Amino acid sequence: MASVNPFNLSDSEEEAERRPNETVHTERSPSEGAPGPPPGNPFSPPPDAEPPTLLLSSNRTSPSGEGSVSVAATSAMAGTAETRISVDGIAAQLLRDQYILTALEFHTELLEAGRELPRLRDYFSNPGNFERQSGTPPAKDQVLGPGGPLHRAGSISTLDSLDFARYSDDGNRESDERVAVLEFELRKAKETIQALRANLTQAAESEVTSQERKNFKSSPEIQEPIRPLEKRALNFLVNEYLLKHDHKLSSITFSDENDDQDFELWDDVGLNIPKPPDLLHLYRNCGVSVPSPRDTVDVSVGVDFGDLPGNCIAQDPPKKPDLLHQQQTEVVQELEYQISLLTNEKQSLAEQIKKLQSEIQTLKRTVSSPPPATLDLGSHNISNSTTTTSSIDPLSVPPTDNGQYLDIRRVSEPETNPDPPSSQNISHPHPQSHNKLKSRPPVQFDQPNRKLSPAFQQALLSFCRMCSDSRLGAEVSRIADSEESVMLMLGRCLPHIVPNVLLAKREELIPLILCTACLHPEPKERDQLLHILFNLIKRPDDEQRQMILTGCVAFARHVGPTRVEAELLPQCWEQINHKYPERRLLVAESCGALAPYLPKEIRSSLVLSMLQQMLAEDKADMVREAVVKSLGIIMGYIDDPDKYSQGFELMLLSLGDPSERVVSAVHQVFIPAFAAWTTELGTLQTALIPSLLARIEKLLMQGEHGLDEHKLHVFLSALQSLTPPLFAVVLQSAPFTSRAKVTGDIPAIEVTRFPRPASPLQDVATIIGSREMLSALLLLYDYQLEHEGTTGWDSLLWVVNQLLPQLIEIVGRINVTSSTCVHEFSRFFWRLCRTFGKIFTNTKVKPQFQEILRLSEENVDVSAGNDILTKATVPIYATGVLTCYNQDEDRKLLVGFLEDVMTTLSLSYAPLDSLKASFVELGANPVYHELLLTVLWYGVVHTSALVRCTAARMFELLVKGVNETLVAQRVVPALITLSSDPEISVRISTIPAFGTIMETVTQKELLERVKMQLASFLEDPQYQDQHSLHMEIIRTFGRVGPNAEPRFRDEFVLPHLHKLALANNSQTVESKRIDIATQLFEAYSALSCCFISEEVMVNHFLPGLRCLRADMEQLSPEHEVILSSMIKECEIKVENRGMADAQGSMSIASSLVGEDAKTKFLSKMGQLTTSGAMLANVFQRKK
Repeated sequence: MASVNPFNLSDSEEEAERRPNETVHTERSPSEGAPGPPPGNPFSPPPDAEPPTLLLSSNRTSPSGEGSVSVAATSAMAGTAETRISVDGIAAQLLRDQYILTALEFHTELLEAGRELPRLRDYFSNPGNFERQSGTPPAKDQVLGPGGPLHRAGSISTLDSLDFARYSDDGNRESDERVAVLEFELRKAKETIQALRANLTQAAESEVTSQERKNFKSSPEIQEPIRPLEKRALNFLVNEYLLKHDHKLSSITFSDENDDQDFELWDDVGLNIPKPPDLLHLYRNCGVSVPSPRDTVDVSVGVDFGDLPGNCIAQDPPKKPDLLHQQQTEVVQELEYQISLLTNEKQSLAEQIKKLQSEIQTLKRTVSSPPPATLDLGSHNISNSTTTTSSIDPLSVPPTDNGQYLDIRRVSEPETNPDPPSSQNISHPHPQSHNKLKSRPPVQFDQPNRKLSPAFQQALLSFCRMCSDSRLGAEVSRIADSEESVMLMLGRCLPHIVPNVLLAKREELIPLILCTACLHPEPKERDQLLHILFNLIKRPDDEQRQMILTGCVAFARHVGPTRVEAELLPQCWEQINHKYPERRLLVAESCGALAPYLPKEIRSSLVLSMLQQMLAEDKADMVREAVVKSLGIIMGYIDDPDKYSQGFELMLLSLGDPSERVVSAVHQVFIPAFAAWTTELGTLQTALIPSLLARIEKLLMQGEHGLDEHKLHVFLSALQSLTPPLFAVVLQSAPFTSRAKVTGDIPAIEVTRFPRPASPLQDVATIIGSREMLSALLLLYDYQLEHEGTTGWDSLLWVVNQLLPQLIEIVGRINVTSSTCVHEFSRFFWRLCRTFGKIFTNTKVKPQFQEILRLSEENVDVSAGNDILTKATVPIYATGVLTCYNQDEDRKLLVGFLEDVMTTLSLSYAPLDSLKASFVELGANPVYHELLLTVLWYGVVHTSALVRCTAARMFELLVKGVNETLVAQRVVPALITLSSDPEISVRISTIPAFGTIMETVTQKELLERVKMQLASFLEDPQYQDQHSLHMEIIRTFGRVGPNAEPRFRDEFVLPHLHKLALANNSQTVESKRIDIATQLFEAYSALSCCFISEEVMVNHFLPGLRCLRADMEQLSPEHEVILSSMIKECEIKVENRGMADAQGSMSIASSLVGEDAKTKFLSKMGQLTTSGAMLANVFQRKK
């Protein structure tokens, strides 16, 4: 067999390149085939190095003189012929028979020999010759061969091979024969490159340095020295492994050490084979024969020179120049003869291939998806009259599409060979695959007892209307025969299915997409499927998002952290700034749901940064809420202590969010998770809580001129949410923790033992582990506090000796008049005391407050520095500590404390702000109304007038929240009792409370009693000169007048204010006169906004303003200007009201007249018929 010259390609080779892949599915006979490469060597050329081709060897003369048969030999052979044909005749015959490519090759050879033929030159330089041949081209990608329609590779066009001037807008490029000519030239160049690479590979494989040879001889244990080619291949695989597993620095160093190699391009290795599998794949399959994914067939066909006329082997000496023309003529004759032989050879091979294909299809019906193996078809001598029956291995026959599909387009071709294969040699490269195949029942079809030719049967079946040309037709025609092929099919089809599914039903595709994304072997396809998943629904609702999240978690559990990081996280990152909040919400929720399945480095870096960015930048409340919840989940899985400061800043940032739902999520999820982490770090008591306390103290120091109550609320609420974790730390670090055992006789925890948690994460039982364990610990906790003390209990000692004193000090520095601050601290202390229990409150908390307050009769001198009773410590102790438990002794203690504070403050002439704050905070809860009335009654009957005055003023604060029954039964009798007190100051102190009753109560009887009492203050002669009484009444009228009953305001308040203003004009004491005038000005300013009837306005309001203006003209000119404008406005109102009344009467009369005319008109219209002429007569003028 002659060797193949890479620079000599026959027309038969061109035809072979255009043959379809079915030429691959043949096998060389064991007696004829050469052994393939060893399967264990991963660097041996696998069978899928190049597309399978038929290498048809021939002994033709090459134009370059490199053929295996010389020109002289050919001339000698042709010398025996008697008839010689001219070169021009050969060219004419080739052009006449449309052998265009052969003529082109002949033209090329003549040009290289220096003998240009005018006929060929003119033909190939005329484009019209090729345009005339474009009548009906073959089907796209097909050419007709002896075996029927054969597939052909698509045309390859390069930029320099296109003649743009010859293309028209509507021309048919596919029919241009110049493309085929350029293809021919390109294939020539490619095969030259391939041959050079093969030579390079052979040279590199044989190259071994002298040092390696010496080592090989001196060290017998070395099996074989590494070849340079293998070294470059291994270097490439090692570098690829380093990059794939994020060893980038190592990869850079490795590349620098091998600077003579390009690691970006596999072809730089120099191998004439495709890239082998990666190192991990090679390691897992080491020692196992791994079948190649594709099979190749080497087919060589030669010509028996015994059949040639003459001796073609002899070598003659060179001819003289005058015989050159004769030699070329002989060469042409020899070429024509070889062409005819090769054509017959090609037809014979096509029939042989078709026969083997039929055998393959028969085997496909009995076995499914065999692993691919290398097939070698032995050379067949054309001259032999007998055909050797090929031995086909059913497990080594590669099915269509790499063993992944059964193609129903060819299954329908029946087997017509009456002689079955003579032998079947079944190999077992993979026992598992073989067992799997054996477990499937074979599919058999009844074969008809007919003798139709395969071509006839194929033509007959072509009338079945099957579509396999389109994408969908190709998918339908192939049936998946393995799990991997199913995944490949789904990966191709799903991107086309999803856009055609209704938006409301797309969640039904989620399982299919996820399953395919999990199992698909191609990373690009998996990325596309996950992209489809995250973009499946335009604006997913809650249920749809939950479904997608469930699928993502299932995906993560299946594929592991590496693929979650590489495939799922990029999808989240892409949509972090999506325009729809629902999509950003999906990203935020995904980060939390995937947190348990991510690598810990990514969890504490990339994911944390993503969520931090969304928390700071996203404008949607629901997105930030989901971000906070996901951050809480991250805090539950993070284990990098360096991230503590970042977590603390995230907590403060989220607590300052303007949205209530975000702040609620912080308390429900983030703070409990963050506290659990700090507990493990041991920084809950040493860093987290002290940091919050330090910020509160700093806030109080900066807020001397105005406290930022919102920030105070933020810090206090965080401390409140940290109370359950703090108590859990105290229990878990107690001396008795090791003795706690869960037994059946442990009593259940009372429902009211702990405050209601904001979420299950703030439940102490959840933090401890179970309610049974918590119950056992609580029993030991109470016993320890009551009998054994706190010695050695560091966590509780920190609470008692550091936390409580610092909190009490902070409480003493807040503004007592700020009801918000008092309320926040009261709630915090209440939850703290309820969480730590009654024994702790009674033995640890209350004594510290009582030591600070020091309630005793000796310490009533404010000048001595005892002003703690005037600070917020009093209301916070009363409402946050003493109200934690509501038993009789607790209520008695609270009543006694309030009575002592009221007495102490009254006798000390100290401000009552702390007592008022206590009454306001307690009065908000109806449970304490009776208790507060008891305290006030203690003041009503107290012997000191100062205490009675304080009690009278406290009634004003209590009336607003107490129901009218208690007002009638307890409040009014007490006030009437005080209103008849011997001390005038006590009577005056009741006026604000009476005014509040007039403002809030609706019972007429109560209002009349209050009205009579106030009238007695105003009309009783003994009060005429009581300046302080008049001041208190005017102040009360100005406060309650706008909200009081209009009748009470018009009939009582305004007339008496008029009298007081008139009386003030005659006041001789200037200080009293200006005090009354100032209070009257405030009262009239408040009442001017009310609706006042014209009569009251004229009779009382305006006269009172004029009297007040008379006083202000002398006492305060700036007030006089304002009063003048008020009087003018009131006078304008009166005038406008009179004009409006007059206009109103006129409009009523005109409306009556209009209604009468309208009634008459409609009645007349109703009497008419529907005639148009009659209707028109209605609007005609009477003559």
